[in-house]
Amino acid sequence: MKNPFKGVSDNNENDVNIGENTEEDKLPENNTEVISEEADAEASENNEEEERNPLQEKYEQLNNQYIRLAADFENYRKRQEQEKEALLKYGAENTLKKMIEVLDNFERGMKAIETVEDCEKVKECYNLAYKNFTDVLNKAGLEVIKAEGETFDPNFHEAVMQTPTSEMPEHTIIAELQKGYKLGDKVLRPSLVNVAVQE
Repeated sequence: MKNPFKGVSDNNENDVNIGENTEEDKLPENNTEVISEEADAEASENNEEEERNPLQEKYEQLNNQYIRLAADFENYRKRQEQEKEALLKYGAENTLKKMIEVLDNFERGMKAIETVEDCEKVKECYNLAYKNFTDVLNKAGLEVIKAEGETFDPNFHEAVMQTPTSEMPEHTIIAELQKGYKLGDKVLRPSLVNVAVQE
C-alpha cells in the first residue's frame, strides 16, 4: 500500500530543494552585480588619475623650469656683482696706463732741463709735456666746458662774480676764473665764471 504522505513529502523535499537551489542561484547574480560596481568604481578612479596625470606632469615641468630659471638668475646676479667689483677696482686701469706715458715725459723733461740755461728750452719741454697730458685726458673722454663768451648755464657754470656792464648782453660770461670739465654728459667740475649783469 502506498503511503499517501510520501508523495507529498517527496514533493515538499523537491520543492524545498528547488527553493534552495533558486536562492543559491541568486547569490552569484548578486555577487556579479557587486563586482561590476567595484570594477566601474576602479575604472572611474583610473580615468580620474589619467585626467590628473597631464596636470601633474605640466606642474612638474613648470616647477622644474622655475627652479632652473631661479638658479640662472642667481648665477647672473653673482656675475654682475663680480663684474661691478672688478670695474670699481680696475676701472681706471687703461687711463692710468696712458698716464704713465705722461709721467715718463715729465721725467725726461726734468732731466733735459737740468743743464739747460735757456728759458725757451724749458718752456718748450713744459709745453710738450702739457700737450701730451691733455691729449691723454681727451682720449679718456675728458672735455673742457666752454665758458668765456657763452651764455651762463647753471648746469655747467658756477657764477662767483657778477659785473654790471652795458658792453655785453646780460647773463653772458665775461671771464672764466677756473676751467670746468665734463665726462660725456656728466659734469666733473663746473666752470667758475664772472657773469655780466645790467648796470
